[in-house]
Amino acid sequence: MTEFRFIHTSDLHLGKRFGNFPEEVRGDLVQARQSILASLANAARDHGAAHILVAGDVFDTETPSDRVWRQALTAMGATPELHWWIIPGNHDSLTAENLWQNMVDHAPANVHVLRAAEPVEIAPRVTLLPAPAPRRFPGADLTAWMTSCATPDGHMRIGLAHGGVLDFGSDDGNSETIAPDRAETAQLDYLALGDWHGVWTLNDRTRYSGAPERDRFKHTGRGLCLAVTLPAPGVIPLVEEVAVGRFDWQEMELQLTPELDPLAAFSSLLPEKRQTWRDTLIKVRATGWMHLPARMRLAEAVNQVAPEFCHFEFDEHQLQTEYSPDDLNEIARSGALRLAAEQLQSAAEDEDAAKWDRDVAAAALNRLYGFVKGAEQ
Repeated sequence: MTEFRFIHTSDLHLGKRFGNFPEEVRGDLVQARQSILASLANAARDHGAAHILVAGDVFDTETPSDRVWRQALTAMGATPELHWWIIPGNHDSLTAENLWQNMVDHAPANVHVLRAAEPVEIAPRVTLLPAPAPRRFPGADLTAWMTSCATPDGHMRIGLAHGGVLDFGSDDGNSETIAPDRAETAQLDYLALGDWHGVWTLNDRTRYSGAPERDRFKHTGRGLCLAVTLPAPGVIPLVEEVAVGRFDWQEMELQLTPELDPLAAFSSLLPEKRQTWRDTLIKVRATGWMHLPARMRLAEAVNQVAPEFCHFEFDEHQLQTEYSPDDLNEIARSGALRLAAEQLQSAAEDEDAAKWDRDVAAAALNRLYGFVKGAEQ
């Protein structure tokens, strides 16, 4: 029997607006998300797959704009020999009747919207068992029917579903649970799952593909899809992770001490190839403590490189500063500025004060120091 190859993907979330990012960054992320369909098609071509299985959440909401869903259909139809098999997920459930009817009415011949939980022969001797989400919170394990579903002898059986398994949990924290032994009880050769935005393997036959384009720092790296090969019925599938996302999301911790060179430590965190920075989003969480002049030099280094990245966050809420008399002398040796600096230092080091108040005082003193030093240059 001929082996069967396909691409497993999910959670495209087309139409996501990224409202928590600056406008310039938001535009880049939205554009990359809409372009992911072409990247998935290229992955299918490169791996000899004629089918792409989408395990839910093609769209970010149940009411994407006409522009979003029409352009999605155009992109999927650009390669007529490549078949797309799509189920609604919790973000774009079957409650969105107008959306899915429009998709069916306008879909090219190679795009298949699966709105019913019933077996579909998608290739010779290959049967797909889809579990479309009827609503955001279905209230039941939508894969349960697969256990009692009969298919012709010798057929490969592939499950397609969206949600969390019992001991795993949803990205949203509220999806219905899927029995973790479903692939075994339903005699599935492979269970393609969506909802979790990172690649995750439950067992040899049950996997989450993760989102092909990342959308948060929770799941770092570039977005992936899975290239799956089923050699024959009952044989363990071969699975390869394929990078398809444009943007690389990185979250890291910068641990600092007064003895450590902060600029060298910071530079060591940055990607080695500078030409990749424009397609990288970074969140650096600084911890520990350091002297005030070194902290100012670090802030300057951060400000110098940040514009070269798609997005750069520097979280210094847990970074403490040690102040010395020389630091205050560099602000002013006397007068109102010196008095203000001393009062801020006292407030920043007052252990009886609330942490919030200490942090505000420290930030004000840091800014005063930076203002004075900047004015001297």
